[in-house]
Amino acid sequence: MISNSMQSARGFEYGVRHIISPQSGAVCDVLLGISDLDRDYIQFLLDLGSIYLNHNRLKENSSVSVGDYLRVHTKPRRFLADDGKWNERILFHNEHFVVARKISGLPVHASVDNQKEHLQRYLENTLNCSLYGTHRLDVPTKGLIVYAKTTEFQTAFNKMLIAREITKIYRALVQGQGLATGLLTHYMEPSPRAPKKVSRESQEGWQDCVLEILDIDLKEENRSEVRIHLHTGRTHQIRAQLGCEGHPIIGDHAYGAVKLWEEERIELEACELRFTNPLTGEPHHFQI
Repeated sequence: MISNSMQSARGFEYGVRHIISPQSGAVCDVLLGISDLDRDYIQFLLDLGSIYLNHNRLKENSSVSVGDYLRVHTKPRRFLADDGKWNERILFHNEHFVVARKISGLPVHASVDNQKEHLQRYLENTLNCSLYGTHRLDVPTKGLIVYAKTTEFQTAFNKMLIAREITKIYRALVQGQGLATGLLTHYMEPSPRAPKKVSRESQEGWQDCVLEILDIDLKEENRSEVRIHLHTGRTHQIRAQLGCEGHPIIGDHAYGAVKLWEEERIELEACELRFTNPLTGEPHHFQI
């Protein structure tokens, strides 16, 4: 049976069920016997990568023993399906890496409850090769993203990111017209939870967040388009910093803006990347 002691209210909200198996057998048969899920839906969850056995994601109808721990994401997040247009979104690729244009509403890699609907998988299918993550963009953010084709390039590129040797420029449309050009520094609470909490004042143990507003173009409807050089790369950094300043990105309801679209979309785009290939010394500049 489902263990009530292991099932939190948050788990119910997101459809996560924590189960200690009372019987042995194939996972589909076990779940059929102890839940209200039908066989077709259980198979759908297996195909999507939404079921875990003893903390390992299942990819097929595996055997379960009495006492095994199952985690079932019964309400997995769904993302954009493969539309077959990924060749059009690949700006460049060679033997070391690929640069693609991510669209809003799509993760850059597999999520905990969905291993099929993400950009990395779609690009791997298009290029018929394995890819390795280097950096990331939030689901609602669009723009330039780099994937490594080898672990050697992945390691070298990540070292460059840590050393801040890669130039990343973003374009954002924000609420209000009160921002100024120059450096903007905040400090982010080191928590895995989102939305992220930032402060203008330094806090012990909090991470520094630094961006530079390069240009500001005032728009109608009390909006501004800002061009941003990202110096540090914290999760949700631009979103949290602009929200803290009272100028959230259009559509970013998590950080104070009005929600405008049903899909996960905000007016933030990674529009420029500059770096030197760490393996060949060749300079690269990508811009959209």
